[in-house]
Amino acid sequence: MRLTISILFLVILLPSMTAGNSGFRQEMIRVALFRGVESVRLDGNGILATDEKGEPLRLSFPLEIAKTRGGISVNETVLRGLKVSAPVFVNVNGKGYRGVIEISAADKGLQVINELPLEDYLVGLINCEISSQWPMEAIKAQAVIARSYAIFQRDARKNAPYHLESTVMDQVYEGCDIEDSRAARGVKETAGEVLTFGGSTIQAFYHSNCGGHTEASENVWGYKLPYLPGVACRYCQNVNSYRWEQRIPLRKVETQLKAAGINISGLRDIRPGSRNKSGRVSELSLFGTRGKVTVSGVALRKALGYSIIKSTNFELRIDDGDVLFSGSGNGHGVGLCQWGAKQRAADGFDYREILSYYYPGTRLTALAVD
Repeated sequence: MRLTISILFLVILLPSMTAGNSGFRQEMIRVALFRGVESVRLDGNGILATDEKGEPLRLSFPLEIAKTRGGISVNETVLRGLKVSAPVFVNVNGKGYRGVIEISAADKGLQVINELPLEDYLVGLINCEISSQWPMEAIKAQAVIARSYAIFQRDARKNAPYHLESTVMDQVYEGCDIEDSRAARGVKETAGEVLTFGGSTIQAFYHSNCGGHTEASENVWGYKLPYLPGVACRYCQNVNSYRWEQRIPLRKVETQLKAAGINISGLRDIRPGSRNKSGRVSELSLFGTRGKVTVSGVALRKALGYSIIKSTNFELRIDDGDVLFSGSGNGHGVGLCQWGAKQRAADGFDYREILSYYYPGTRLTALAVD
């Protein structure tokens, strides 16, 4: 049975998984949960809701929300925007999220943003990016780099509607349903700690498995960061994700290259060219019926799909009209290697040692006290 709830315009303090840590500044973060979706369903207990002007709303839950002319349709009531919160969490499409949920119309569909305390965000993030069953020092290292990355992005995007996406475009975050005590412990024991270089919070990139050597930032994004030079890493080589293979028809490769803006016709051969010091492919030559085109390894991986070509550390050969890729590692390779960090933690290294290895020259710094 749906109940009609009288919504009061109140300011409340949401319970925090990391409440009680008062020795650092409690930061807020804005995360884009969805962009361009056709509809959203909201539900929960004790929900407070206001419109775009902060006026309280009287609504029947659950809410079915879609984009419409002039704004959004909330159970067939047209609004310009909607904000909701609850004492514990709000269910968005069946998943729980702490903090405040904001919904508005975007160019295409709806935009759903979650604003919440950074430390709560991190507790939910741990089991999205790694596993809370990993050694505690690896969990603590993940908490620090995720916090550092979030702070860097918040400052870089301070004038944008949100600071982070909830996908691999930034950091994977799926709410509070997969929080647990080990994730909370890893966040609490590093509360407020970030990595800095030259007094500024670093752009703390990380990835799943480096394949034996992490990558220098300039080889992926074209700009050099002194704390991301690429380092040798033998700790990630005994996991299932280390080696991978893919077979892709040449015709499909050509189609996807064209879709990515790489003009090649009648593709018949691909030959790896130069490699950088980490062993990854820097350039490849594509041979077609109208000549040769040179592309970077990074561009080829992006065109064919990051989940298909798992890294740029690969060999290839042509076989009966197909391209056979054989590679190692998973991800762009820059910064901390998550599987390497896990093994280093299992070998007895603490999170400070793990971080200083993958981000040489950085310092572990506490955020300013309130």
